[in-house]
Amino acid sequence: MELTVDALDALVALALQEDVGDGDVTTEATVPADRRCVAVITAKASGVVAGTQVAQAVFRAVDPDVHVEILVADGTSVAAPFDLITIEGPARSVLTGERTALNLLGRMCGVATATRTYVDAVAGTGAHILDTRKTMPGMRALDKYAVVCGGGVNHRMGLYDAFLIKDNHLRVAGGVSRAVALVRAAHPDLPVTVEAETLDQVRDAVDCSVERIMVDNMPTDLMRQAVALVGGRAEVEASGGITLDTIRAVALTGVDVISVGAITHSAKWLDVSMEV
Repeated sequence: MELTVDALDALVALALQEDVGDGDVTTEATVPADRRCVAVITAKASGVVAGTQVAQAVFRAVDPDVHVEILVADGTSVAAPFDLITIEGPARSVLTGERTALNLLGRMCGVATATRTYVDAVAGTGAHILDTRKTMPGMRALDKYAVVCGGGVNHRMGLYDAFLIKDNHLRVAGGVSRAVALVRAAHPDLPVTVEAETLDQVRDAVDCSVERIMVDNMPTDLMRQAVALVGGRAEVEASGGITLDTIRAVALTGVDVISVGAITHSAKWLDVSMEV
């Protein structure tokens, strides 16, 4: 997952408008217009770095005269305290961009750190950690980029770029084979994932030659049977309430990927701060 300049600039503009509005009244009142400063953004908690170029884009949007030097590459694990970024430029601009930059950076580092924790938990099993659509609205591209920084794998970006036939779709469409036939007729070029809650649904999905079968909320013994039933004819994804306490047992069933919503919807922000 790469962040495009257009997408990043649009998100940064929205975030700055929310925070700055008509102007940073405190900074404008207390900081002389000609004053320059040097500041450092530091990780005050250990974790995985993600979003340094996003923070850079914030200061660039506030004032092109602000110079930002990234000290640590995204995806790097750091032990606190650790300097991530140095900033030099007009003091008013640096202070105005501070909170927006820290908010985005802290969240993205938090997502990357949470992802790395799950990735480490399944190390050696062959399973990969997959994200979901349970992301902050408007920030999905940043969340998914941070997942990659943490060693995870991106699922579909939205409802438009892949089929995921879930239980409600199956009920309305009239079963697995009927639902798969409908989506293939609509967009034959898009990959198809079918959610299966029973082994019978797994068999039906295999018979339909779908690309991936999501075994949802299955106990591990049933997952193991599902993996054997699929026999490599499709990817198998485990999903549903999987935690750090249970994920290794899930990975050892032989599933290919494990989707974990918690890496985005429950990630604890990494503590980052800026000091002039």
